[in-house]
Amino acid sequence: MLSRKGIIPEEYVLTRLAEDVPDHARYRARERRARFVGKNGACNVAHKNIREQGRFLQDVFTTLVDLKWPHTLLIFTMSFLCSWLLFGMVWWLIAFAHGDLDHSTRLQRDPAEGAAAGSAAAFVPCVTSIHSFTSAFLFSIEVQVTIGFGGRMVTEECPAAILVLIVQNIVGLVINAIMLGCIFMKTSQAHRRAETLIFSKHAVIALREGRLCFMLRVGDLRKSMIISATIRMQVVKKTASLEGEVVPLNQIDIQMENPVGGNSIFLVSPLIIYHVIDKNSPLYDISPMNLHHHEDLEIIVILEGVVETTGITTQARTSYLADEILWGQRFVPIVAEEDGRYSVDYSKFGNTVKVPTPSCTARQLEEDKSIMDTMPLSPKGTIRKRSVKLKPKFTISEEPS
Repeated sequence: MLSRKGIIPEEYVLTRLAEDVPDHARYRARERRARFVGKNGACNVAHKNIREQGRFLQDVFTTLVDLKWPHTLLIFTMSFLCSWLLFGMVWWLIAFAHGDLDHSTRLQRDPAEGAAAGSAAAFVPCVTSIHSFTSAFLFSIEVQVTIGFGGRMVTEECPAAILVLIVQNIVGLVINAIMLGCIFMKTSQAHRRAETLIFSKHAVIALREGRLCFMLRVGDLRKSMIISATIRMQVVKKTASLEGEVVPLNQIDIQMENPVGGNSIFLVSPLIIYHVIDKNSPLYDISPMNLHHHEDLEIIVILEGVVETTGITTQARTSYLADEILWGQRFVPIVAEEDGRYSVDYSKFGNTVKVPTPSCTARQLEEDKSIMDTMPLSPKGTIRKRSVKLKPKFTISEEPS
């Protein structure tokens, strides 16, 4: 109304009205893309509505190993308690059916009667010193864990008692074997070794041999090697086919280059693994403008190998989102030769330095070769060598005439 009367300019009123609108009402910020694989290698996948739950019981051992420690210990504790209670009830029933409980009760009430009866005909129980369910439960524990205090024992009077003794020992051995196997497998799982296999926090894209390359650094903190180590990379992104089918997590393998050649690596010292971005690469049309957290792009790196000390196959994983890829940078050298041996400075493991890199896609760089003519060359990184001045161990003097 004030603008119609000419008191306040119309442009100012429109500006003020736009500023008064809350930000969340004008637009909604796009959330960051969810990871498919975490930085620590954990897969960010939730399995829901699984109808055939019985399949997990068909492989009980693997199910027990996959459970968390509190659940595993609770299951084994309940297994021991249930087996002790079950066989304690069986021992009590055997004693009750044979009349051991009645004879023990008479002996406790009238010892003189028991002595007179013993002189006439000695009563032989199935299990000695069984007076109640409590004593039967204690005898069940003694049998299964082979304690053998000596107060209770099975006699030859009842063949059924001998059969129960054999069955309980077999059940106890089976429970112990499963428990020890699960504990060993849980303590020596492959992902424990993967904790010392490290990847650089960021990946980089820079020129190498005149071509754009995607690079990352991988290292092993232990002295024991990973035998037959292989590494591979995949790009996970949402794609749509020509028929309109939408694939939310399309996994595309990308070819990789490393100093050894192929997918096998010799991981004695940290290595820079790189992928040449060519026309067959899914990163062919990636430019610096695409490296933000809204971009639907994730690169998964998988390192596999056999642990030298245990012979168990281990796997280490990590992933890089679009905003974790640095354009126009490369990793600094961390290997130096000192005192006749090579040393690795892990404090600079993820450090990068800026290098001249064209701000265009690999497709544009391949189509227009003149872009490389304007790029200044960066100094080459070499292995630093410590200079040592050697003192002569002998001198040459003239012979006296």
